[in-house]
Amino acid sequence: MDLNYTPEEQAFREEVRTFLAEKLPKDLADKMKTKSELSKEDYLRWHKILYEQGWIAPNWPKEYGGAEWNAVQRHIFEEECAFANTPRVLPFGLAMLGPVLQAFGNQEQKDYYLPRILSGEDWWCQGYSEPGAGSDLASLKTRAVREGDHYIVNGQKTWTTLGQHADWIFCLVRTDPNVKQQEGISFLLIDMKTPGITVRPIILLEGTHEVNEVFFDNVKVPVENLVGEENKGWTYAKYLLTHERTNIAGVGASKAALDSVKRMARAEMSGGRPLIENPAFAARLAEVEADLMAMETANLRIVSQAAVGHAPGIEASMLKVKGTIIRQEINDLARRAVGPYAMPFQSEAVEGDNQPIGPDYAAPQASRYFNNRKLSIFGGSNEVQRGIIAKTQIGV
Repeated sequence: MDLNYTPEEQAFREEVRTFLAEKLPKDLADKMKTKSELSKEDYLRWHKILYEQGWIAPNWPKEYGGAEWNAVQRHIFEEECAFANTPRVLPFGLAMLGPVLQAFGNQEQKDYYLPRILSGEDWWCQGYSEPGAGSDLASLKTRAVREGDHYIVNGQKTWTTLGQHADWIFCLVRTDPNVKQQEGISFLLIDMKTPGITVRPIILLEGTHEVNEVFFDNVKVPVENLVGEENKGWTYAKYLLTHERTNIAGVGASKAALDSVKRMARAEMSGGRPLIENPAFAARLAEVEADLMAMETANLRIVSQAAVGHAPGIEASMLKVKGTIIRQEINDLARRAVGPYAMPFQSEAVEGDNQPIGPDYAAPQASRYFNNRKLSIFGGSNEVQRGIIAKTQIGV
């Protein structure tokens, strides 16, 4: 694989930079810099801007309204968005459900749901994890019993990201409890306005409301909301998780964060010497940068292979593990770089009388550090991913 960008790719990068400079609202970029909590309207505003540009679904085929960019274009776009401090494009409809519907949904489902995902008319959340079924997803307990032309759903999902804003949730449910765990699971699309659904917030360590518990109490779901075949949901779940784990690598976000750490480490605070002059800190920084460069190359290779029909297997697990370790290490370096100027909780950094002291970039660093401890857990814990790699690659 040639690691040098072609003239066409360089021109594409300039096109993206120009677009971001002209179209990214300053207030949204400022919120991202200070890690202020984004509203539903903030997310949808950025979604609409990308939608109108035709860039909201870079990996979707053009036949479904996507941009159909190649792997390098997607990499460039994600990198430039990270450096520009754009809000993230939420992956649940676009990067998770969309590809599943394109691969396994019927024509009616594709015609109805895909355009609404693109436009932002429907906000989706993910119903996979349960209190006793996170990384061991096959042990899920949420039941769906068919009664005539409906399923009756009972159970609970947890860690449902931004479920408080969602219009719809895609869920794994158990439709046959009498067979092998993986063989009795189905994939349902559920309207969040359906009677019997309760959403309860989970407040995270740094004080934000990002995730939720979702309870289902005799929720009626039309049979036509079943994706694919009944009891074949495990196949669709694995397909979705491969996309999720590859995306979690977050190369662009890590590069932007590392660049920010370098700037912090070169700054002089309270009259002291820049931290970059500390040999131990500089060595740690160099080690992380080398790891990130290696992962970027691996990421480009894997997504390039995926673009020509090679489905990522353990490579997705490898990217997930290494990518999250690198991002957490960068968060730790940033927190150390600003020292006591990092506020311990997000609310203290932006609200009330406890206004931050020191540089404006310093206050959110502890909040980012706390929030991103979750990276090694969601999408399948790193311990489980290491087990998958070991079992698949060396048979242990």
